[in-house]
Amino acid sequence: MIKVLYLLNHAGKAGTERYVQTLIQKLKDKKIEPYFAYNEDGLLVKRLESMGINTYRIKMRNPFDIRAVLELSRLCRKLGIQVIHTQFLRENYIALLSRIINPKVRVIYTNHFILENKAVIRLTNKLITPLQSRIIAVCNKGKDMMISNGVNAKKIRVIFNGVDTRHWGEPIKSTIREEFGIDADCFVLFCASRFAHDKGHRFLIDALKELKDDAGFNFKCILSGDGPLLEESQKQAKELELSEHIIFTGFRKDMKNLIYGSDLYINSSEHEALSFLIIEVLACGIPVIATDMGGNSDIINEQTNCGLLVQYNNPKELAGAIAKVLGDQRLRMLFGENARKAVKEKFNLDKVVQQTYNLYKESLGRA
Repeated sequence: MIKVLYLLNHAGKAGTERYVQTLIQKLKDKKIEPYFAYNEDGLLVKRLESMGINTYRIKMRNPFDIRAVLELSRLCRKLGIQVIHTQFLRENYIALLSRIINPKVRVIYTNHFILENKAVIRLTNKLITPLQSRIIAVCNKGKDMMISNGVNAKKIRVIFNGVDTRHWGEPIKSTIREEFGIDADCFVLFCASRFAHDKGHRFLIDALKELKDDAGFNFKCILSGDGPLLEESQKQAKELELSEHIIFTGFRKDMKNLIYGSDLYINSSEHEALSFLIIEVLACGIPVIATDMGGNSDIINEQTNCGLLVQYNNPKELAGAIAKVLGDQRLRMLFGENARKAVKEKFNLDKVVQQTYNLYKESLGRA
């Protein structure tokens, strides 16, 4: 049994939190004894506590917060922690600095972003990487970016995100057409993401205007999520006379219900590592159109043949791709069949969990 402390700055409800919760659920009581520490409270804390996981609050004001370093070191000694698994730069640096005091603890870092670091951080990466046991990149472009950011390539392992194929692949009868009064002959497009600048909602809504004007399809687009740009997106839809075509649902927990009621999923993000939601949608057999950003090309490509990639912020291209998929039933069916196959072979949660556990053992010299 390996004692692992999962360390996360913000314990909210996004993909990273889902990643942490899933690892804990799959490894708890079997191969690891999990603990969780965080800075900013959120939904994940409540979820983990309901699972019986011990949680701890550590204030982490910045990546070099010495008080946080000392507190983390004391907590790890008290609990007998062997591995700290971090998710973002702030908590990763704090965990690495704690190794100076408590060198027996190993630190594994999962990088969830594909962003170029500033010069100071690149230099710090070079100096601090020797303290890192292993680094997980969730996609190939993520690995490439980390190397360019000064991280030692020998420390990095690519482990794709994965989902429970049994759960997502088991069909359900969706209720969204009844809920929103959508006709049986109407195509349903779906996008679920936080309304923030990098999620590309303005670009997506512009594409829906193109689709309405040029293709003549009878469609509804369900936009699920909350965030600071929700009202701005609602205003844009109204100004473009798309109110009858776009349904804003707010934050929803019934993601499987929304997915199985859809004909096509759209990812319009400007930045993306390896989206859990895209993989979940594909596991349900629903085709995807996504921006050619980050790890999306690891999921959608000529080999998987489960959807289409488009250029970010090109509304005409996105509208054309949507029209192509909606206008070809055989293509939709082919994409759907290939989607399930791709997830089963490449993005299977059991595979991801085993690879991550092997990395824990490797970091402790037990491989």
